[in-house]
Amino acid sequence: MICKFNILAGTSVFSLNEITNMWTTVLVLTICLILHMSYGAPPAEEIKYMPGLHKQPYWKQYSGYLNATGTKQLHYWFVQSANKPSEDPLVLWMNGGPGCSSDLGLLSEHGPFRIGKDGASVSYNPHAWNNVANMMYLEAPAGVGFSYSQDKNYTTDDDQVALDNHMALKNFFLKFPEYAKNDFYITGESYGGIYVPTLSARVVDDTAINFKGFVVGNGLSDDEMNSDSLVYFAYYHGLIGDSLWSGLSKYCCQGNMTRCAFSQSRGKEECGKALSPVTEIVYGSGLNEYNLYGTCEGGNGIYFDEETNKVAFTHQKWQMKNNPYVSQKMKFIQDFTNVEDHLRLTPPCLNYSNVVKYLNTAEVRKQLHIPDMVQKWDICSAVVGMGYKRLYSSMDKQYHKVLLAKKKVMVYNGDVDMACNFLGDEWFVESLNQKLVTERKAWHYTPEGTTSTQVAGFVKQFENLALVTVRGAGHMVPTDKPQPALIMITNYLQDKPFQ
Repeated sequence: MICKFNILAGTSVFSLNEITNMWTTVLVLTICLILHMSYGAPPAEEIKYMPGLHKQPYWKQYSGYLNATGTKQLHYWFVQSANKPSEDPLVLWMNGGPGCSSDLGLLSEHGPFRIGKDGASVSYNPHAWNNVANMMYLEAPAGVGFSYSQDKNYTTDDDQVALDNHMALKNFFLKFPEYAKNDFYITGESYGGIYVPTLSARVVDDTAINFKGFVVGNGLSDDEMNSDSLVYFAYYHGLIGDSLWSGLSKYCCQGNMTRCAFSQSRGKEECGKALSPVTEIVYGSGLNEYNLYGTCEGGNGIYFDEETNKVAFTHQKWQMKNNPYVSQKMKFIQDFTNVEDHLRLTPPCLNYSNVVKYLNTAEVRKQLHIPDMVQKWDICSAVVGMGYKRLYSSMDKQYHKVLLAKKKVMVYNGDVDMACNFLGDEWFVESLNQKLVTERKAWHYTPEGTTSTQVAGFVKQFENLALVTVRGAGHMVPTDKPQPALIMITNYLQDKPFQ
């Protein structure tokens, strides 16, 4: 149905026919608004067929583009709730990097689908978060995944990304006005620890959005706390010995190891020398920094990717480019004049070649409505990652702003992640000085197929703020522990206690 109407002003006297026409116009306008509110989802962006999936879903899903600032077009993938889409909350998810795709969260973490090892077959994820929420996955910034900018300018920073994501979000509600009344939450992981609070600090002032709170998983919340806590994590997980620990105590902490500020002492020559082996052990010895007890697929460090004919370099190491150990490994990169042609950013120790293959299949791109001129999909964008300017070293102001508005926040961590470890985020949450409601305690779940209750992790509850750990999970909690992860997000969204 196409509705067109004109409003003529400046007439002081109306004939009966004119009044009738006016009322007809009002009636048509009202019907159009009702229809738009009821059937606002853009039919041209609906995913009609999911290649590789034996049985198509009964709930709807959409893929298309949202307008950001300038010529930026951000790709979204929206999956309706499998429960009650008209009533269930709307949850935005963003992966981190910076420069990595949120489609990875959809296809390998908590989305409704799992891609087979062959890169062609698709199965359902029984622990998908769309069991309890409408999930919207946004690929940001422009240049990441299928998102793009017509001017090809992919240099950006924290504030610009927050602005672009806010504009894209408003465009989403124009396309899907029927979800404007639903409770809305912003979630993400890793560098989402920056994306999520900075966007939330903007959205909390936008009265047109029914914003209720945000969730950060294994997030980078404070640079110094994350770095300092990693040294403690390494020592108490048996990665460094007593002799090295004694040197750290002597040269970096003046003998006080209660809470040593290693970051502030790194500039001292002796402390820097003492810290260098710690960095090499954690990031250069072949350990999986995303899951200490997981294998490191593909080995560690820099390697040549024959499939893409590019040098593969983990994005975690790029973010550590000022570290002496890492900078030595990166000298050759400076010779590259065209990063896009020579360098590929990848998550360390993880193999997502099946997802890369699937999303670059012609039929999949067609079903997702991806224009031919858009770049091939990859896990992370070297162009975006290397051109990204960080503006914040801590998210304390953004957290305080959202908490002051009485919105609910959850910070969760897999407890064997070294990239953004649980201790650093615990220190950060404690530093916010929120009112304590419940002391740290275990929370539980019953593994499927069993009747025995197991410890899922630990939780500490503050006013409007929950600090949660997931036992045995790494950086990508929903991948490692899908059932506890679903229970965790359900508890948060539905205000259920962690028991």
